[in-house]
Amino acid sequence: MATAAPAPPRDYRAEFPIFQRSIYLNSCSLGALSTRSRAKVNEFLDLWETRGAAAWYEIWWDALAELRSRYGRLVGAGEGSIALQPNISVALTAVAESLDYRRRPKVVVTSLDFPTVAYQWLARAGEGIEVEIVESTDGIGVPVEAITRAVDARTVLVATSHVFFNSGAIQDVRGLAEAVHRKGAMLLVDGYQAVGQLPVDVQALDVDFYCGGGLKWLLGGTGIAFVYTRPELCAALRPRASGWFAHREQFRFDLRTLELHDDARRLEAGTPALMPVYAQLGGLELIEELGPDEIRRRTSALAEDLIETARAAGLRPRVAARPEERSAIVTLPSADPAGAVQRLAEARIVTDSRPGHVRVSPYFYNVPDDHRAAIERLTS
Repeated sequence: MATAAPAPPRDYRAEFPIFQRSIYLNSCSLGALSTRSRAKVNEFLDLWETRGAAAWYEIWWDALAELRSRYGRLVGAGEGSIALQPNISVALTAVAESLDYRRRPKVVVTSLDFPTVAYQWLARAGEGIEVEIVESTDGIGVPVEAITRAVDARTVLVATSHVFFNSGAIQDVRGLAEAVHRKGAMLLVDGYQAVGQLPVDVQALDVDFYCGGGLKWLLGGTGIAFVYTRPELCAALRPRASGWFAHREQFRFDLRTLELHDDARRLEAGTPALMPVYAQLGGLELIEELGPDEIRRRTSALAEDLIETARAAGLRPRVAARPEERSAIVTLPSADPAGAVQRLAEARIVTDSRPGHVRVSPYFYNVPDDHRAAIERLTS
């Protein structure tokens, strides 16, 4: 067996009440609710109750700026390069509606990306935008070379994942960025399954756009996401989907002239939902305390132990070949994944299913006994 990460400090596991009643192994679908996020949401509700709209100018405006800054620090982005969004679909729409397709009407995606990535540009097919899908030969990953071959002089953007949602394989984003940029195209990376469980440095990765959000590994729940934009690209972006938060002087209430922010905030639109902002601020406290490197060490050790345990039990996990290419998403082939997930649920073990597989995703609040109980239930 691989050496599993030590049990997290008891105070961390205790901060996630779901473990009082269940074994939670589904962070790649929804991060567990922490007591800190609940406390921050209660703080927001108290402010709403006691101050009403006055809270906007005294407190909530600063909370938005704080979240932009903390997201930025988490992914190695400078001030002014983060825009807040309600979800990844809207973040992608903000980018898609800001690009110039006149000379380069093609967008490249892969067959392993989450469907919403391709949908943004498939929905624009009537405008002459072409989508080329690069197929995976093994259902686990897509070689950089295969993606690069699809990029030509008509390609404006490659949009793909940092971690594939089904296989958990980690893409070589830096290598892909180098190849894409050599051909004059831009790179957008969907990091929804990466930020929080992997260290991310958007400048080192050399990406043009990077999306992430609270739903999964950032422990912020639904309704909050972000998009990073390379600073030198901001001025050239002309969003056709916009709102008053994109206006440089929004409280001027000038409906005749849209003067966009000079930075990434030009991709924002309407008033953000404050409750998810507060839930995310609570979740980030935990992420920042442990730090991305320590979280990666713990989750990687747990994932490797899960893989070895599954193999020893006769299962054949579908994962990348090398440990360094694996995230904490482990998929186990199953003839009846929905039924298997239901059997696990009956034992109070929370996982998820995807076509042909049971998907298990340990996080820093898990211990080896969690996934070992899941394997025992699956193979009994």
